[in-house]
Amino acid sequence: MIVKVIIPAFNEADSIGNVINEIPSLVNEIIVVNNNSTDNTEEAAINAGATVLTELNKGYGYACLKGMDYISKQEIKPDIIVFLDGDYSDFPEELTKIIKPIVNDNIDFVIGARVEDLREKGSMTPQQIFGNWLATFLMNLFFKAKFTDLGPFRAIKYDKLLSLNMEDKTYGWTVEMQLKALKQQLSYIEVPVNYKKRIGVSKVSGTVKGSIMAGVKILGWIFKYSFK
Repeated sequence: MIVKVIIPAFNEADSIGNVINEIPSLVNEIIVVNNNSTDNTEEAAINAGATVLTELNKGYGYACLKGMDYISKQEIKPDIIVFLDGDYSDFPEELTKIIKPIVNDNIDFVIGARVEDLREKGSMTPQQIFGNWLATFLMNLFFKAKFTDLGPFRAIKYDKLLSLNMEDKTYGWTVEMQLKALKQQLSYIEVPVNYKKRIGVSKVSGTVKGSIMAGVKILGWIFKYSFK
């Protein structure tokens, strides 16, 4: 199995080295997409051994799409793509847990679920917890989905990822992937993962504007697909 990791990163200089250093050695390439950072994110990622790309358009989806575009131009394509945040809130060493259902059981898509028992107190804001509950409740209501989280730590077969034709440029990336996976009837599973307080302040849930914008985008995707 060829496994590649895509890490969107905006001003994560204090954390990105830790994330890269704790990713298991089975990963063939770690791709950090520097999303117009104003700090030393790029230098820190290069020093830690990652491939670093630059995406000047700010947005989580923009960064993920940049990483995918880079991979699409490589001669040898990966089997699995893992998406991981650069803020060190996830435990990168748990990547082996995330990809295990794909490798062993031929599952198409795996979400790292930030279950309450494995979350550090205060690691998710009240708006994050409520937003996750509402989004997954609606997906269950409209699509009979079994998701409990929109966790960004996730793995998917590369060919299945391409089939989704991902397009969201900002806050709706994670929910778009889950909705399209449901529509295409991909096999999926959640794997409980540990979660801790991030290094630095969240650019989304850490601000009122970010929280509102993310909520609007996520609900927009859900209702768009509910009436298709």
